[in-house]
Amino acid sequence: MRRRRQKSQQGWVWIFLLIMLTLALAYMLYSRQEQSDSVPAEEGSFAVHFIDVGQADSALVVCDGHYMLIDGGNAEDSDLVYAYLERNGVKHLDYMVASHAHEDHIGGLSGALNYAAVDTAFCPVTEYSSKVFRDMVRFLSEQGKSLTVPEPGEKFSLGSAQVEILGPIQEYEDTNDTSIVLRIDYGETSFLFTGDMETGAEADLLDAGASVRATVLKAGHHGSDTSTSYRFLREVSPRYTVISVGEGNSYGHPSDEVLSRFRDAGTEVYRTDMQGHIIAESDGKTVTFRTEKEAGTATNPTGNSTLQTYIGNSGTQKFHLPDCASARDIQESKRVVFLTRLQALLEGYEPCGRCKP
Repeated sequence: MRRRRQKSQQGWVWIFLLIMLTLALAYMLYSRQEQSDSVPAEEGSFAVHFIDVGQADSALVVCDGHYMLIDGGNAEDSDLVYAYLERNGVKHLDYMVASHAHEDHIGGLSGALNYAAVDTAFCPVTEYSSKVFRDMVRFLSEQGKSLTVPEPGEKFSLGSAQVEILGPIQEYEDTNDTSIVLRIDYGETSFLFTGDMETGAEADLLDAGASVRATVLKAGHHGSDTSTSYRFLREVSPRYTVISVGEGNSYGHPSDEVLSRFRDAGTEVYRTDMQGHIIAESDGKTVTFRTEKEAGTATNPTGNSTLQTYIGNSGTQKFHLPDCASARDIQESKRVVFLTRLQALLEGYEPCGRCKP
């Protein structure tokens, strides 16, 4: 009789355990479903969309379902920016960055503000005498927001990516030099945005000890020779460079001089004027690119199959083109041959003022 009772009790224990196990499994399945429903599809992903806004700038940063828009092109690009956000389902921007007050960077932000809600809007100034600036401020105020001037060293998160404000580190009269400079780190990869900052402000930034090294550089000032000095490029050491520029623009951007610097630095160049929208995706270790068109086009051809060497003078610490009169007069003991212009600059040599190598 006792054995029957024990067996009966054991049976109930097993039934109880089976019920508890079933409930636990059901709860786990329910929790997993809840999690999959609430986590955005972009979880664990990072991409920068360099939007083709012609002779202007605009980039959408996407990380784990969080969004930051850096600039918005000209006023005429408002519809394009609006449509781009709509097509990608970006109804909410964690951050909006107006790198500086020029129209080709902030004009189209009004379009963005008419589609997406913004949490924080950064700009180096809170006042500027232009209609597009006033429109941007007005649309922000309609959302109950105002412009915030960030400070160098300020850091914040965008999903699992980390963003640091690097500059400007001082006040400048030239609006280009007031550009917000920021670096975005995602895993072992990084992206540097410099707006239209020119070489003087670049030097100030480097002298202040800013950490500018990056995997991808957004070329300053649409590839103008007023930006991206050899010194700055050496410190950034980008594996890739993206130039936002308009096809056949009247400024001659990107300049041949800057393209030459990029060739010397060995950075792979992408251009919106030739390739349309450009999307850079990172898995935290490597960056891959997708382009709207002309994926295999030569974006920075050398145009000359002849190897260009440079002749340095170890005494004067100057370097010259081989046919320069000063190069021919260099004593053999002081004669140094450089295979690239960048090599000469990295060795601390200065270009000759006569032949301008």
